[in-house]
Amino acid sequence: MKSRMFTLAIAAAATLVALVLASVGGATNQATVKVADVTDVGGLNDKGFNHLSYVGLVKAEKQLGIQGRVYISNTAADRKPNLQAAAQAGYGLVVGVGVNFQFGPLDAVAPAFPNTKFLGIDVDWSALSSKAPNIRGVQFREQEAGYLVGYIAGLEIHLHPHKGKQIISGVGANKVPAITRFLAGYTAGAKKANRKVTVKIDYANDPTFADQAKCKETTLNQIQAGSGIVFEAAGQCGLGGLTAAKQNHIWGIGVDADQYFLGSFMLTSATKHVDRAVYDAIVAFKKNPKGFKGGFNKNYGLSNGGVGYGRLSKKLSAHDRLYITTRVNKIAKLIAQGKIKPPSG
Repeated sequence: MKSRMFTLAIAAAATLVALVLASVGGATNQATVKVADVTDVGGLNDKGFNHLSYVGLVKAEKQLGIQGRVYISNTAADRKPNLQAAAQAGYGLVVGVGVNFQFGPLDAVAPAFPNTKFLGIDVDWSALSSKAPNIRGVQFREQEAGYLVGYIAGLEIHLHPHKGKQIISGVGANKVPAITRFLAGYTAGAKKANRKVTVKIDYANDPTFADQAKCKETTLNQIQAGSGIVFEAAGQCGLGGLTAAKQNHIWGIGVDADQYFLGSFMLTSATKHVDRAVYDAIVAFKKNPKGFKGGFNKNYGLSNGGVGYGRLSKKLSAHDRLYITTRVNKIAKLIAQGKIKPPSG
C-alpha cells in the first residue's frame, strides 16, 4: 500500500512539474512573438499615418501579449538600417510604414533575412524588384475614402458657397499611388455631389511627407484662388496646409486618422485604418509565425472597414449635418456594394 501511494505521489509530482514547464514554455513562446514597427520620416507625432501604425502595435501588445518595438526613421537614410536592425534583433515580423519602403529598403533587406517576415504598408508587392516571398504588401482603396470626403465637400460648398464661389481643392505631398488615389476619388466624389463645383488639385512636391511649409504654401495659393474647402492628402506635410485653412477661416479635411482634434474648422477626414492593418497582420503572425505568408497584397477598402470618413464638424448646423450624413452614407453603401467604383487615378 505504501509503495502504491509513493508511486502515485511521484506521478502527481511529475504531472505538476510538466504543467509548470508547459506554462513557462507558453510564456516563453509568447515572449518570442516579437514585432517591430519601422516608421517613415515624421515619426509618431505625424498625427496620422505613422501614429496609426503605432496604435495597431500597442493594441497587439495589450491584447495579444506580443513584444513590440518602434524604430524611428528621422531621415530617408534611416529606413534601410532600421529594417536591418529590427531583423538582426530577432523581431520576427517587421513592419515598414509607408510607400517609400517599396523603393529600395525592403528589396535590399528582406532577401538577406529570409526567416524574417516583412509587412509593407502602402507597399505593392508586385512592384518590388526582389519579389521576396517573405514580404507582404498592404494596399488601401484610398479612392473610396477620397470619394466620400469629396462628396461631403461638394455638398457643403453647394449649401454655403465661399465668397460666392463653389471652389474646393486638394493638396498632395508627392505623386505616389496612395495620394493620387485619394485625390482622384476626392475629385470624382465632389463632382458626383455637385456638378457646379470646381476642384483644384496641386502637389507640394515633398518626398518626405513631413515638410509642413511646402503644404502650407501650396494651400495658401489655393485659398488665394478662391478655395473654400481644402483636403490635405499629404501626411505630416498636410498639417501645414490645415494650419493655413484654420488661419484663413475655411474648412479643412484631414487624412488617414480622424483629425478632428485639430479643431472645429475640420469638416471631416478621409480615414485609412493603418492601425487595423497592422493589428490584423500581427494576429495572423502570432497565430502561425512560420506560416505567415508573403508574396501578395492584403487589400483594405470600405467593404472590409479599411477606409471611411471621420467625424463631421460640430460647427455644421443640425440641418446641414442631417443633409450631408444621409446622403454620404447612401453613397458609402453603394461603394461597399461595388455599385459605385471611384476612379484610382
